This record gives sequence, C-alpha cells and structure tokens, in this order.
Amino acid sequence: SSQLSSLPLQILLYVNGIYYIFYFLATLAMIIYKSQVFSYPDDLLAPDLAVLFLMAILEVPRSYLGFKGNLTEAEAPLGLSLGLTVGSVVLCVYLLLWQTYVLWADVLLNALLLSAYGLESGLKVTAIAAFVS
Repeated sequence: SSQLSSLPLQILLYVNGIYYIFYFLATLAMIIYKSQVFSYPDDLLAPDLAVLFLMAILEVPRSYLGFKGNLTEAEAPLGLSLGLTVGSVVLCVYLLLWQTYVLWADVLLNALLLSAYGLESGLKVTAIAAFVS
C-alpha cells in the first residue's frame, strides 16, 4: 500500500498554525493601537474586532480538519477544511481592504496569510485528487 498524505501540506498546516497565532496577536495589537492613536469611530471598532475573533474561531476547525484529512487520507475533512479556508480568505480580505484603518503592517501580515492560504488550498486540492484516485 502507498502513502497518499502530503508532507508539504502537513508542514504548511503546521507553519500556518504558528504564523496565525502571531498574526492574531499582531492584528489585535494594531487594532488596539489604532483605537488609541487615531480617531477610531466606536461603531466601527466592534465589527473589526468581531471579524478578527470570528477568523480565530474559524481557524481552529479549519486547521484541525486539514490535519485530520491529510493524515487519515480522507477527502471529506480535507474538503471541509478547504471550504473553511474560503471563509477565512473572505475575512482576511476584509481586514486587508475594508477595515477602518489599514496600516502597511496590516497589508504585509494579510498578504502573507493570503499567500499561505492560497498555497495550502492548492496542496489540499492536490491531496484530495490523490485520495480520490
């Protein structure tokens, strides 16, 4: 029997998990910074924080299903993880383009996260194709 799980995907899932912790803390610190330094409208602070925390909540099952699907060579969890990745990408794009204030650090952090999501999605599709065939 041959092993179909993807080592590059597994490594990327692990590295992305570590990066996401840094991303969350840095983005939270920047939102706090922006709320203190700039005239941040009170009615717009809550949606920006809600998007960040929703993204963090979404990241846990997304990563878990990615790890589980790849290691067990099951296409269903990997497909669900891919679907949750789409949701994470939408929230990441919100933080990149539509949050109240976007700093250059926001652009850098979100561009790196979107790149990781893109690479991870490509590897997930490749792994699912290998599991199905």
